[in-house]
Amino acid sequence: MRQTIRLPDYAGSMLRGAFGHALRQLACMTRQKECAGCPLLATCPYPAIFAPPAPPAHRLQKFSQIPAPYIIEPSDWGSRVLVAGETLIFHQVLIGRALQELPLILLTWRRALARGIGAGDGTADLVRVVHCSERGDQEIHRPEVGTIATHDQGIALVGKSDDSPTSTATLRFETPLRLQQNGRALPPDRLQARTLLMALARRANLLAEFYSPSALIDDFATLSATCADIREDKNLRWLDWTRYSSRQQQKMSLGGVVGTWRLEGPLAPFAPFLQLGKWLHVGKETVFGLGRYTLTDGLPGDISAGPLRTCEHPCQLVEKQATIT
Repeated sequence: MRQTIRLPDYAGSMLRGAFGHALRQLACMTRQKECAGCPLLATCPYPAIFAPPAPPAHRLQKFSQIPAPYIIEPSDWGSRVLVAGETLIFHQVLIGRALQELPLILLTWRRALARGIGAGDGTADLVRVVHCSERGDQEIHRPEVGTIATHDQGIALVGKSDDSPTSTATLRFETPLRLQQNGRALPPDRLQARTLLMALARRANLLAEFYSPSALIDDFATLSATCADIREDKNLRWLDWTRYSSRQQQKMSLGGVVGTWRLEGPLAPFAPFLQLGKWLHVGKETVFGLGRYTLTDGLPGDISAGPLRTCEHPCQLVEKQATIT
């Protein structure tokens, strides 16, 4: 840190706001207030990364906006004050076109941190960038060097043979999970395994459809039917979170559930989506880092770094860790 930064209980919204503002300053050529109607909309990296426009038509539903190709993962929950000389570490997952814009994204973070973030606009310098994968961490960039080291920009779903009809998975949600029904986030007692598993499948499928050659799933009905034989054990609680929306000029309540959720049964069809979900998150407001979980227990499949090899057309992903002092 160069100047004191005050982090709120959850810094995801704060970091996203700083990122978006700096990205628009760097990328926007016309300085129009709104992207809609801009003659450069189709080629500008700002909407492509920060707020991708929806297609005019879609075979399943009408979208007002498609999922953004990035996720910001701030440090642990809890407000903190970081003074000069201390370090802030956070992660960012990049998907699809955002991978190609890594140099611009790194410059964006440098600009955002120099401009100031958080209450009081504390400033910082980007010190290093680390690529994180299942194989380990690799430092890929330091501003004084300037270049970005070659690194794997994808993960692969590696299938494993599994003769057992039953497997288990325990998800530990570290940030609020917001699965909605009729526009409202469901409390713990109304959440069901089917709701979670199909949300994971839909999110992975949408990201693959918009950011890779084709979708992952052809038959949602058969996949959904499999959920009837899955047993669950939940130890979840509600966690409130409120953020201020500068665009809407109001506070927004975005609480959700945290805790553990154990699943048991024929999970093999969902194994790729459970594994991908560790990177992609699940539920609403994932771009802020909500719906993040760790996964334990055995599943008939695994993830490794490297070129994409299985699961038809999985999304390409890379996770960036930024160390700031």
